[in-house]
Amino acid sequence: MQEKKQTKAEKHAATRAALLATARRLFAARGYAETGTEDVVREAGVTRGALYYHFADKRALFEALVESIAAEVLAAIEAAAAQATSPLDALIRGSAAFLDACLQPDARQIFLVDAPSVIGWQRWREIDGRYGRGSLRQGVEAALAELPKDRQISAEALTFLLTGAMNEAVLWLAEAENEMAARDAADTALNRILTLLFEPVR
Repeated sequence: MQEKKQTKAEKHAATRAALLATARRLFAARGYAETGTEDVVREAGVTRGALYYHFADKRALFEALVESIAAEVLAAIEAAAAQATSPLDALIRGSAAFLDACLQPDARQIFLVDAPSVIGWQRWREIDGRYGRGSLRQGVEAALAELPKDRQISAEALTFLLTGAMNEAVLWLAEAENEMAARDAADTALNRILTLLFEPVR
């Protein structure tokens, strides 16, 4: 049987995917500063012209990866939260999924370690706001809606506080000598905080 010939659009898509996959592996292993575009094109098996057809420069390639990882983290959070039985349960499940996703070495290095300095804090916060932080804000608002007026607090302030805490927790866990024990401690502490904040009074 004759193989179906790839269209130009399919070839472009395949080349872009190869560049992103290769760059992700190299940026995760070496960091942004130690990875050159020549390394990416050589290992991806494409030309330098192909790289610059899809991305203006190394920073643009890196930013595309940041967006991709942010979307993956959001998908993991939403999948976990979909199994929840209450807004509080959704926050607990979603937070655990966030930690799991960001503890993947490539996600941690690219999204949390390198991204803020490479693409700038403002751009990084814009991306984070559309994905993980945006999802957390929705979860916080849903949980607050279950509480009486005298227990209401600022959803925006709480979202930023929880985001900062969880981002720092990922970096702490990555450095821990005993990651499993540290993760158990982090889960216990985070669940206690969320329960105290959002559990309805019976």
